[in-house]
Amino acid sequence: MTLGSPATPAPGASTFEDSYAAALALLEDRPLVVLTGAGVSTDSGIPDYRSPGSPARQPMTYQQFISGPQERQRYWARSHLGWQRMGGAEPNAGHRALAAIDPELLITQNVDGLDEQAALELAASGRIVTLHGRVADVLCLSCRTVSPRRELQKRMDVLNAGWAEAHADVESRPDGDVALEETQDFVVPDCEICGGILKPDVVFFGENVPKERVARCMDAVDALSEHRGALLVAGSSLAVMSGYRFVRRAAKAGTPVVIVNRGATRGDGDAAYKIEVGTSEFLTSLASRRA
Repeated sequence: MTLGSPATPAPGASTFEDSYAAALALLEDRPLVVLTGAGVSTDSGIPDYRSPGSPARQPMTYQQFISGPQERQRYWARSHLGWQRMGGAEPNAGHRALAAIDPELLITQNVDGLDEQAALELAASGRIVTLHGRVADVLCLSCRTVSPRRELQKRMDVLNAGWAEAHADVESRPDGDVALEETQDFVVPDCEICGGILKPDVVFFGENVPKERVARCMDAVDALSEHRGALLVAGSSLAVMSGYRFVRRAAKAGTPVVIVNRGATRGDGDAAYKIEVGTSEFLTSLASRRA
């Protein structure tokens, strides 16, 4: 049952303002695990799929990607343009606040790398888990070599001269790609080492999150119940189980869960407080309280 939200205030908290203040008070001095979603990056100019008015989502699945060269051509043509835009995004106030909040573990469902850019010390200490990988890395499906995306971008620029300029007005989409249908002329490079298929080192729909990442996150969530901790969800609708399972785990253990997200989430019924406000605003307020 949701104890605090604009629609269902906590006992003794009759207004949104009361619930907001109560959620901050709950999180002020507890060990925290933070789970972030696309809503944290919208203030950096990266759109999301689940806010009101967002585009319908039709992401490529892993099965489609490996099904043949035409599907990979479609993926990389769109992603090549989208990366040039996502790659220029900068961390926003919410990302910087997360660094100041200094959680026990930051679990991000985002692949944009902005959490790591804003929280260098947190990343260096190994306390950021990129649940779905990073679009800045590229994996060869044959030899398993991981290489920087920027190197592949340079190769695609050479092989597809003028492509970016010819499609400069195409709409950006949240997965780091663009809304483009005419992709049949795009040239896709192969792995320079073995000639294998190159794939962004991210978890596609139809793939599983690596078990070791899940275990690391579960251990951190479990530890919260032993140390009077709390789980904070920021900017995620929790629509997919890869993130929602941590909310279920925390709630089952009696660990308080606070969800900050515009719009309903799958975990609203598990939350001690659900706050419908921008993540940058709430995270900045929380960072000030924990300073």
